Amino acid sequence: MARKAVVLFNLGGPDSLEAVQPFLYNLFMDPAIIRLPKPLRFLVAKLISSRRAPVAQEIYGHLGGSSPLLPQTEAQAAALKTALSDSNPVDEYEIFICMRYWHPLSAQTVQSVKSYGPDEIILVPLYPQYSSTTSASSLADWHGAAKSAQLEVPTATLCCYPLENGLISAYSTLIAEKIEGMDLSRTRILFSAHGLPQKIVDAGDPYQWQIEQTATGIVEKLARPELDWKICYQSRVGPLKWLQPSTDDEIAAAGAAGLSLVILPIAFVSEHSETLVELDIEYAELAKKSGVPHYKRVDTVGVSDDFIAGLADVVLRLTPGAVTSGQGGRICPGKFSDCALAS
Repeated sequence: MARKAVVLFNLGGPDSLEAVQPFLYNLFMDPAIIRLPKPLRFLVAKLISSRRAPVAQEIYGHLGGSSPLLPQTEAQAAALKTALSDSNPVDEYEIFICMRYWHPLSAQTVQSVKSYGPDEIILVPLYPQYSSTTSASSLADWHGAAKSAQLEVPTATLCCYPLENGLISAYSTLIAEKIEGMDLSRTRILFSAHGLPQKIVDAGDPYQWQIEQTATGIVEKLARPELDWKICYQSRVGPLKWLQPSTDDEIAAAGAAGLSLVILPIAFVSEHSETLVELDIEYAELAKKSGVPHYKRVDTVGVSDDFIAGLADVVLRLTPGAVTSGQGGRICPGKFSDCALAS
């Protein structure tokens, strides 16, 4: 029997209103987010986190004063452990959670994994679509902490899984439930992803391309040729040009056309502030003001059977020492130099 430590990576979120500003500081100190030399990045992170904290505290106030992301991830960890143990009872699996910007951070999780004493470590970002700002940042932070702790264990890494069958099936089922009984000739599906500065994509980040693959995979799975759908991007921050079209612009456009909307958070597998507040409250209000007849939001995949089973299947196929996509090799076109599998 081999002891295997599976580490799930996610963004993290403040566990109290007092934690909002230090959480934001950690976020903006990430060199993958603010791409400036460290002294300048420190000043920018201090400035932005102090200015944004009151607005963010109001957002988390809608959620009871803290982010639900950690308990959501804990539920996914428990479900994944059950699925892995059922599929491969020969080995022992322990699931660990590692958050990028709030507890448990990499250094803490590394120590927990080291105490467990695994024969193999399996790194699994809960970001289906790879980006230098999410999966790459989390993995780099993990490797730095592991090196500092002298944690040297054969490690398998899942870099991305935008076309994983369980993910596609889970979201297809969730959309089908929402559009049941709707007039599809007067309905548009919006696949809303977290935005990214255009310059990061132009520099070789494959995130937008992978978002497009996921959306296309879901539409093909639905097999509804009459479906009207678009990809859009939410959560823009700052003066830079971000990926277009924006979700708020697409909501306004749908209202002007008299179309109902079904919106799916395609880059998120867990509920948090950008689904429960931005989509469910802020964008719902915008839809009403814009004249959208019906506004529905598709849940994230969470602990749905298809998603967890698919993730377990990918984990079981990973090879120690290798970085692998959910499809088993590089899927990004060669122009994306920031692909995890770029040579």
